[in-house]
Amino acid sequence: MTENLELTAIETEDTAPEAEQEAEPITPESIAEVITELEEYRERLVKDMTTVAKKAKLPRSKLEEQLKPDLTKIDTALENLRTQHAAMTENNSNNE
Repeated sequence: MTENLELTAIETEDTAPEAEQEAEPITPESIAEVITELEEYRERLVKDMTTVAKKAKLPRSKLEEQLKPDLTKIDTALENLRTQHAAMTENNSNNE
């Protein structure tokens, strides 16, 4: 019966469509804040889904299979944000 259980990432209520967000200037500080929030979300996702998988007696391999696409997206976004943050930080220090 647990074979049919599919684990998926649940969107949080604080996720707003991009169209509704006001345009703010992108600063190194705002990127750092997003990086921190995304890292925390990734940790929370893994922790929560591991707890659910244990309760459902789902094998670790099945959990990893279910989490892999979401974790890949998060890791790619983090890599891009870190690159952008480093470039902005470098540009700001060169301009001083």
